[in-house]
Amino acid sequence: MEVTRTFIFGGGLLFFLILELLIPYRPSSVPRVTRWFNNLGIAVFNSIILNLLFAPFIMQTIAYVHTRQRGVLNLWPLQYWVKVLATVVFLDLILYVWHLLNHEVPFFWRFHRVHHSDLNMDVSTASRFHIGELSISAVIKIGLIFFLGADLFGVFLFESLVVLTSQFHHSSLTVPVWFERLYWTLFVPPSMHRIHHSVVIKERNSNYGTIFSLWDRILETLLSQIDQARIKIGMGAYQNPEKIKLHHLLIMPFTKSVK
Repeated sequence: MEVTRTFIFGGGLLFFLILELLIPYRPSSVPRVTRWFNNLGIAVFNSIILNLLFAPFIMQTIAYVHTRQRGVLNLWPLQYWVKVLATVVFLDLILYVWHLLNHEVPFFWRFHRVHHSDLNMDVSTASRFHIGELSISAVIKIGLIFFLGADLFGVFLFESLVVLTSQFHHSSLTVPVWFERLYWTLFVPPSMHRIHHSVVIKERNSNYGTIFSLWDRILETLLSQIDQARIKIGMGAYQNPEKIKLHHLLIMPFTKSVK
């Protein structure tokens, strides 16, 4: 499964990079090579740690609930496709809640600000997370798999959709207005997530969805009427590219707390 996941990640990265080069949304304000080194460097580091520390426990939990038929989804004789769909929808809802908490709880924000400190937003930004945040997420995921009784394919499909949709809505590419409006009715397009990466705190604290935009609509955290051309990406406290290199990102959660 790891080979397939790596293929999906690498394929999505290459696909959206090509689109960014062919139909860019806006030019980079800082060197792309430097940002990609930072963003992919931290992604490789995270992948190694997560695979060593958490992947075995995730797989063991999936095997356990499948063998023992534990979890909410195994309480009723549901059709398999219903279980898979319920897994994806429920996990995405919890991801929405977790994302919101990363903005509202100061301790979690210390880690999540690594993601928002990027001065530009493109497909590589989708990989820019601190290992602390991802470690907590992994523990939550194990608990959710046990609670749901999710199987391997359901979890794999959810994680694959998270990777590809995140790469898409972080991409700096020009998307036809008609497509974005249609896509936005259910999913998260780049324009929606671009607002979330604004330096304006009120705008940043909105649009938390990853796969589905429904949660923002239902829970009233959706923000749409923003002039896209004036959105400045990043955080006010981190505007110097020399201060947000790879080693800075790794220690950022343990430095002064900023909004």
